[in-house]
Amino acid sequence: MPNALSFLMLLIWPIVTFVMFARMPLERALIWSILGGYLLLPPLVNFDLPLLPPLDKATIPNLSAFAACVLMLGKRVSILPEVALGKLLMVLIVVSPVATVLTNPEPVTFGVVYLPGMTIRDALSVMINQLLFLLPFFLGRRFLSDEKAMREILIALVVAGLIYSVPIVIEARLSPQLNIWIYGFFQHSFEQMVRFGGFRPIVFLYHGLWVAFLVLMTLVSAVALARLEPADNRPRHILIVLWLAAILLLCRSVGPVIYAIGLIPLVLVVKPTVQVRVAAVLALIVVAYPMLRGADLIPVDDMVERAYAFDAARGQSLEFRFDNEAVLLERASEKPLFGWGGYGRNMVFDPETGKSLTVPDGRWIIVIGLLGWVGYIMEFGLLALPLVYLAMQARSQANVLSPYAGVIALILAANMVDLLPNATLIPFTWLMAGAILGYAEALRAGRVTRASGIEPLPEAPPRPRTVIG
Repeated sequence: MPNALSFLMLLIWPIVTFVMFARMPLERALIWSILGGYLLLPPLVNFDLPLLPPLDKATIPNLSAFAACVLMLGKRVSILPEVALGKLLMVLIVVSPVATVLTNPEPVTFGVVYLPGMTIRDALSVMINQLLFLLPFFLGRRFLSDEKAMREILIALVVAGLIYSVPIVIEARLSPQLNIWIYGFFQHSFEQMVRFGGFRPIVFLYHGLWVAFLVLMTLVSAVALARLEPADNRPRHILIVLWLAAILLLCRSVGPVIYAIGLIPLVLVVKPTVQVRVAAVLALIVVAYPMLRGADLIPVDDMVERAYAFDAARGQSLEFRFDNEAVLLERASEKPLFGWGGYGRNMVFDPETGKSLTVPDGRWIIVIGLLGWVGYIMEFGLLALPLVYLAMQARSQANVLSPYAGVIALILAANMVDLLPNATLIPFTWLMAGAILGYAEALRAGRVTRASGIEPLPEAPPRPRTVIG
């Protein structure tokens, strides 16, 4: 059971946020109010008020940052992007929950399991919840859309990684205990925190996979700063990179290690224009994944065989995920446009025991089951739009494209890829997406120059010719 400190932390976070906005530059306060809440506040604890979605470690920092910007600093925040497709996606945020409710008034039964029908109250709750989750997107687009702010994002991620590395090392050695010691409960299945002969840290996040992906983001940011910052600071940055790489291995999660192997060379040797193109292509692949999966164009069997060849446990895990996806896709196909809505209606249950026969892991399959294709296009389209729009603008603005924008675009694209096997969509994801969209809009309007004092990356010296070429 959560202890009193769990609820106290949620209650005082708005105060912490207002103090940060009073003492820090706006960009830094915004970044740390969202990132700090995600890292420090207790998971799974919330205030459940009537007609409102649960107020928890995601929604409270979002609301607090928005209130600080609007009420404390008197800033205006627009929710409609400049690009027409962005406006359409924002309209779908309102339309999708209402349509889901109107098409799901009937209860659903699986033998002993009874799931109620949807009501207008549910539509209101879902709309409010979606808008709360998108607040960092609006704020990032408004206040983090220049090169200075994007550099601040990378620095914050590195600092967060260094701070979080301490509890990660503790839990890797002693087992995941910090949430129990501080907040009085364990937030997941302990057996899932045992991997490769050791413990997978979880700290105050939802799962060890969330911790591993956080460390991945911090490692990629550290690699970027090692390349982009002045040469005098490079030895220190290299030490940070090596330390965070070791911390990533301590997280004992294969996926983020694979992402790191793919991302780090792109950050080190590829131009920003190519980085944003790669990010856009990855985003489009993710958006198309459900269609490819439904058409049996994803080599599922081959991927499972390769996973078994690497490790039997990983093979079993991947096979279990694909089997669940197949069952949930079939269930979702019965309500393809607007989904089944909440209360577990998108799941499949044993009619005799009432036990759930499905475990939705990936964010994509969760959204399609809940809100259908319309909801999926709204959410994943809004995540992909900044990357695609930035790649479009970078074609004619390569001379002023910020290298920091390219790195953040790659991190955001990696997060989208991770939404296929997992549900690692966090407020900071939306903050980065908003910052990228705002920057792309500034490129489009000609408001971006290289006047920030950050010099373009030096050209690589020509390689000597050899016999091999």
